[in-house]
Amino acid sequence: MRSTTSIATAALLLLGVIAVSSVSGQRGGAFRASRDHPAIQYTEGAVDNALADLNRRLDEGTAALAFEGRSGYLRSVLEALGMPVESQVLVFSPTSFQEDYIDFDNPLGWVRGADVLELAAQDRRQGTVFYSLEQTPSAAPRLRRRETCLACHLSWDTLGVPGLQVLSMFPMPKDPNAYASGHATDHRSRLEDRWGGWYVTGSHGSVAHMGNVEVEEVEDPHATFGVVPPVIDSMAGRFDLEGFPTPYSDVVALMVLEHQAHMTNLITRIGWEARRVEHRARMVAPEDRGRSTDDGRFREVVDEAAVELVDYLLFVDEAPLPPGVAGGSGFTEMFSARDPRDSRGRSLREISLDGRLFRYPCSYMIYTEAFDALPETALDAIYRRMWAVLSGEVAESPYDRLALADRQVIVEILRDTKPGLPEYFGTVTR
Repeated sequence: MRSTTSIATAALLLLGVIAVSSVSGQRGGAFRASRDHPAIQYTEGAVDNALADLNRRLDEGTAALAFEGRSGYLRSVLEALGMPVESQVLVFSPTSFQEDYIDFDNPLGWVRGADVLELAAQDRRQGTVFYSLEQTPSAAPRLRRRETCLACHLSWDTLGVPGLQVLSMFPMPKDPNAYASGHATDHRSRLEDRWGGWYVTGSHGSVAHMGNVEVEEVEDPHATFGVVPPVIDSMAGRFDLEGFPTPYSDVVALMVLEHQAHMTNLITRIGWEARRVEHRARMVAPEDRGRSTDDGRFREVVDEAAVELVDYLLFVDEAPLPPGVAGGSGFTEMFSARDPRDSRGRSLREISLDGRLFRYPCSYMIYTEAFDALPETALDAIYRRMWAVLSGEVAESPYDRLALADRQVIVEILRDTKPGLPEYFGTVTR
């Protein structure tokens, strides 16, 4: 029997991401305690995220969802959440518990024809929380939390916390005993290793990638490896687009999604580690509390998580982009135009594509509510590490990739736009 890895896909349309295993060498630390540790209480604890907010507004009558034809509640949910349609990406590898609906001609932006709309939100405290919405007309539609998604969305590859990843899937031969396999990708991955099982529109430069190629029952699974695929400007005419908000699966939207998925997991992981350390401090005798919080053994895991997060936040290991990468859906322009901006009009959201994804190598996710909600222990460790790198105190390889001019601009932007930034973020001179 063919084994196709069944993955509970979190699809906030367009920010739907799926996972199996990580690229070797990109895996860092992981949260090793239970998700229901007293400091975490993921299953029964209160949630605080955009989808819970939408449910509350539905209960209050300040929001409403309309069921529309083949897309059901999709467009209405997108509008309610302020999700731009330009961010649509399409995956056709059948790696979801609704795999029977997904194929090369019916890709997943949302699962067209399925009974539920699958969604995920980055909770301000609990990490990624999964929901579904029944795709049948109702006088009172509500999103319902799903724990079944954690069968695949909580693993070593998500850093031991409920999380998100983007999977690049290898083609499978017709052999009935073949197993589905793939690897998670992010901004550290070469383009040659990305997007197996995904549609990709826009220019990808002169390099090969794994997208736009069938991944099931392939005659020769190796035939397309290393082959530069043709540029696809739009999916129009390639399959039935009824119900999809746009005809695009934009290459730049895919790259931003890859970055965001792993960044989400890193934020969750360090938050959970810090909460566990602080919980332990509260549980010891009063006369020992200072020692338990200051002892390096208790802080070491948080400091290590901070190093991993800051490396990723500052794109220290970003794979160089080849020339000629460009989207065509309007995503690049839409995303780059977003605030906040500093007094000189500069933004961490400005997309470059000139050898790297963003113009300034510091993640816009530093502005997320989940980042701001991190425990003080975590924020202190992150900011201390950021300043060590940005100030030039840490300058050995690979940190020497961060040019002085880039580090100066990043600090200038953050000082203008990031509330709560420590005062020691000063002038960068070396």
